[in-house]
Amino acid sequence: MESWTSLWADQVAADVVRAPLSGSQAVDVAIVGAGYTGLWTALALLRADPALRVLVIERETVGFGASGRNGGWCVGELAGGLHGAIRTHGRDAGIRLTRSIMETVDEIGRTLAEEQIDADFTKGGVIRLARTTAQLDRQREEAELFESCGFSDEVSLLDPTAATERLAAPDTLGGLHYRPCARVHPSKLVHGLATAVERRGGTIVEHTAVTEIRPGGGIRPGGAKPTVVTDRGVVTADVIVRATEGYTRDLPGLGRSLVPLYSLMVATEPLPAELWDEIGLRDRETFCDDRRMVIYGQRTADERIAFGGRSAGYGFGSRIDPSMERGVATHDRIVATLRQLLPMLGDAAITHWWGGVLGVPRDWRPSVGFDGATGLAWAGGYVGEGVAAANLAGRTLADLITGAATDLTSLPWVGHRSRRWEPEPLRWVGINGSVRLAALADRTEARSASGRPSRLGAVIDRLTH
Repeated sequence: MESWTSLWADQVAADVVRAPLSGSQAVDVAIVGAGYTGLWTALALLRADPALRVLVIERETVGFGASGRNGGWCVGELAGGLHGAIRTHGRDAGIRLTRSIMETVDEIGRTLAEEQIDADFTKGGVIRLARTTAQLDRQREEAELFESCGFSDEVSLLDPTAATERLAAPDTLGGLHYRPCARVHPSKLVHGLATAVERRGGTIVEHTAVTEIRPGGGIRPGGAKPTVVTDRGVVTADVIVRATEGYTRDLPGLGRSLVPLYSLMVATEPLPAELWDEIGLRDRETFCDDRRMVIYGQRTADERIAFGGRSAGYGFGSRIDPSMERGVATHDRIVATLRQLLPMLGDAAITHWWGGVLGVPRDWRPSVGFDGATGLAWAGGYVGEGVAAANLAGRTLADLITGAATDLTSLPWVGHRSRRWEPEPLRWVGINGSVRLAALADRTEARSASGRPSRLGAVIDRLTH
């Protein structure tokens, strides 16, 4: 039976009914958004200071957004990778930020064990296949950069035989094994975090729409406190954390800060053991190839393939519409890509089709920040790389809020500001033009006899940075 509900939601029914906000109140820290960023921040704060009054406010339900719908890649990488981090923050700072996000994968594993959260966490790394000469050349350049920056233990190139043994896709010319990544079940993770937050004394309210976040005098003695205006009351706090990712566009004055970009997914029926023997992924690696139109997949704990891609594009005016999550034509392209990548799937049934939005800043670089003068904090803009990054962001925000001077608070993404997106229709033209150019670049490279990268890549870089 086919379902338009995500596989993750079908497998994890929320067993806690959380009430909405019951009138105005005062707390120490109010967090807007009950996804990974908001919940990791709440958990880090409560682990640091159990006496804090922490309130998490969610418009829908815990994990409603990307945190409950993603591909389950807990990958130690930020959007733009090592090259992007160096280009944005400088070589030494970019290396330090990259090492921090790599180490975050093991930190998440430790925390899940301590908090007794079973999220199907399995650290097998990412297998990134190269199936065109251009992809192979890009991987070699990337591996050289990682080695020159001291990351040779985390990244290794694979020859065609080794890559195919990992994942038996046709036309494989080589590959790259990126070790700092774990497969997780997104919904088990987000609901487990919510339970941990409540067990440690935090409060989560659902079905409470935030209509405005008002700055205040922050943590200065005698300063006016910031407030969260909701449809069910006003919350006053010492600090307010905005953790709204792709839904940031709904808040006054922030409509051009992050744009929501759709990514769509499918899941197969559980596959038999003999088929898995043919496919590979014996270490539960996540997988993709290095085309520009991003694809991503995992072998789930119940032996399915969950697979997605970012070809759905962008809705005019930063539109978020459930009908866009059921783009039959786009889902069909994703299924066709999966069957082309793994033809041994044959007629294996697709049981789930779903989608959701991720948050994209103008320079495609995530950020974390806290302004003590206003009492406002934020984190996000992960561009689909948020499962691990949200943990690093949450721990960083907790240190900033509590005033702890740590290695995290001096990371270069702290205080980073992306410029605003262009007004419409320039935004719609630029983003969707980039999506189409990426697809065209992939087709050009696949057909190229010379193996040279498509020149369209440079055009895409200019449009998206």
